[in-house]
Amino acid sequence: MDSVKLVLALLEEAYEKKTWHGPNLKQSIKGLTAKQAAWRPRPGRHNIWEVMLHAAYWKYAVRRRIEGGKRGSFALKGSNFFPRPEPGNLNEAAWKTDKKLLEREHRALRQAVVKVLRTARGAKLVRQLYGVAFHDIYHAGQIRLLRRLMER
Repeated sequence: MDSVKLVLALLEEAYEKKTWHGPNLKQSIKGLTAKQAAWRPRPGRHNIWEVMLHAAYWKYAVRRRIEGGKRGSFALKGSNFFPRPEPGNLNEAAWKTDKKLLEREHRALRQAVVKVLRTARGAKLVRQLYGVAFHDIYHAGQIRLLRRLMER
């Protein structure tokens, strides 16, 4: 398997393709309501919603590095973690909107990867792209743990 196919396979498995190891990122948020996504294990700790947006942000950040995009062009103001729900905005529409942002960022990253890996510069980015897949899996596990804690 060439490096392009391998990187794409890793990104897809970590995000949405069937896996042998358990839920991927998309599966980890499947079926959650806005109220569940906003649940915190303790005050000051991140919730599922925030972790999901954090994953979306880092897909964007890596894509921006690949494409040479402008800093600060993410769809949300800020970086890394985004407080959710926004005050007075605990509703299904807001949760759905943010899930769509994750989906858009994943698709945009995938397109950028296809383009860059076929260039000489692509070989230098392979480890960073593996890292995006590992990041998704890490946070998928974190989300599954938060879901289990929520059930207690």
